[in-house]
Order: sequence, then C-alpha cells, then structure tokens
Amino acid sequence: MTIKVGIPRALLFYEYAPLWISFFNDVGAEVIVSDKSNKRILNNGTIYTVEDACIPVKLYNGHVLYLKDKVDYLFIPRIMGVYEKEYICPKFCGLPEVVKYSIKDLPKLINTKIDLTKSSNMKDAILNMGSYITTDKKRIISAYEKALIKYNEHKSSMKNTYINEQNEQIMIMGHPYILYDEYLNMNVIKKLKSYGYSCITPDNLDDDLVNEYANSYPGKIFWLFFRKMLGSCLYLIENNFFDGVIYISSFGCGIDSVVAETIERRLRRETNIPFMLMTIDEHSGEAGFNTRLEAFIDMLEWRKINENNISTHGNNLYSRENNIRGVRY
Repeated sequence: MTIKVGIPRALLFYEYAPLWISFFNDVGAEVIVSDKSNKRILNNGTIYTVEDACIPVKLYNGHVLYLKDKVDYLFIPRIMGVYEKEYICPKFCGLPEVVKYSIKDLPKLINTKIDLTKSSNMKDAILNMGSYITTDKKRIISAYEKALIKYNEHKSSMKNTYINEQNEQIMIMGHPYILYDEYLNMNVIKKLKSYGYSCITPDNLDDDLVNEYANSYPGKIFWLFFRKMLGSCLYLIENNFFDGVIYISSFGCGIDSVVAETIERRLRRETNIPFMLMTIDEHSGEAGFNTRLEAFIDMLEWRKINENNISTHGNNLYSRENNIRGVRY
C-alpha cells in the first residue's frame, strides 16, 4: 500500500513546491496537495488558530485541516534558515508546534529540521525526510538530486519572462505565499492584467542581478525575502520603466513593517514611481480591495494623459479652470 504524504498549499509551498512534490514522489510516496485556498479553508483555519497569528498562518492551518483525514503523513518541515546571516520568521521555525497544538487528531508529522545555511546538515535532513517512506538511502539521495534539478528549472523559467521596457508594467511585491495565492491576494495579478498591465514579481528578475543591487545597500539585510525585494527595489530605481509598485502585506507582519517601509521610502525618495501598500487580513473585503486597486489604476492612467501637459507658465492644459474657460493652447 502506497504511503500518502500531504503537503499544505500555503506558506513556503509557493517557494519549494516543485522540490517537495518531486522528492516524495520519487522516494515512493503518493503526494496529496490540499485544494487551492478558498473561503472555507480560511474560515476553518481561523477557527483553529490563535487570534494574533497572521493570516498566512491561519490559512496554513486551514489547509492542514483539509488534509488531515486524507493522508498518512503531513509534511510540515521546521525551516530554521535559508541564507547565511539572514533570519527567517519564527513562524517557520515553530510551525510543527503551531499546527500540533492548534489541531487535534493529526496524522504523523514529517517535521524534519531544515537549515539551508549549514550545508553540512542537509544530507542528514534529506535522509530524515525520506526515511518516513523508504530505508533505501541511495534512492533518497537520488530523489533529492532529481528534485533539485526540477526546482532549479522551475525557478529559471520564471526569470526575465515578462520584463519589457515598452510594456505597461507594475511590480507586485510581497512574500511568495501572498503573491501566488490567488485567494489571499484576491486575484490581483489577473485584475491588473484586465486593465492592460503586465505584472512583474521579484522572482522574474535574475537572481545575480537582484543580489548585485541588494549588495549595494549600505545597511544590513536581516530577513528572508528582504534581499529579493530590496534588490528588486534598487533595480527599479536605476531602471525606471515601471508604471507603479504594489506591495501586498498581511496585517500584523512584523517583518513587513520594516521591509515595506524601507521599500516605500527608497522609491519615494529616489523615483517618481507610484507606490501603494495593500494590507490584508481575514476581514478584508474584496470590494474595498478592488476600490483601492481601481483608484491606483485611475491615477496611473491620469498621469499618462496629464503629467506632461504643463505649459511654460505652469498651468495644466487639462485643469478644471482652463476647461471651464474654454482655453485652448
């Protein structure tokens, strides 16, 4: 009988899904991924999570609830770090406990400790993950090597795919579990495309390019994903061919309170690129979200028409006063 491993479609699933799914498939497990996020999953997760948790964690618990009676194991790794000298949000370090003490009657957890800042420990972590499915160590290592290739191919396919100086483009920033969860971000990318704008995320920029710009930052980079967003921001400043930047954050995110503020200050100080911060939680309504998005697009469209229509005396050719007077230039 094939062992079933459940992977919640939330948090770092959106960063490592190709790696995790390929690995467990190749060691002989049947991988079951929870359904796409929806209202029921979020509501269930909210019920079974402490109130002061951020919405991505509440949503994660909802995905766990979706899977708990369908699988033999739940893959909930304890991710301690990804890049050397850069810290990860504590919710990833303690995620197995967050889930365990929020939801009863769970299947067994594959809660392997993963610390990518220490490559010497990776082999032990890989073998631990695979040992729940098979005792064949060679098969486990081989599965990981194949999975890593698929993961790198997936990440490479996202680079420089949509960037074109001639297109109308908006940079969408935020953590990947917000950017790529269509329910959580209220399908913002699809909505922007309906207005005729291409959407670029930091994942579309070349990693070496992003790191080069991030390394020019005089301060220290403490947080996971801050490097990617900061490097993208500095790239925007030097290559000013984006129409706007939208940063989507979850309410109560301590890291975003620093990162989003840093991004906004640099953009406002050094460019004229419009910036908007959208903060979401489980109470956010799509109508209000849409209203703000439409207002942002209206502002961008207004700038295209009016920004350069300034007379030598400083009067806007399309100002209300001039239109009332019937002035023609």
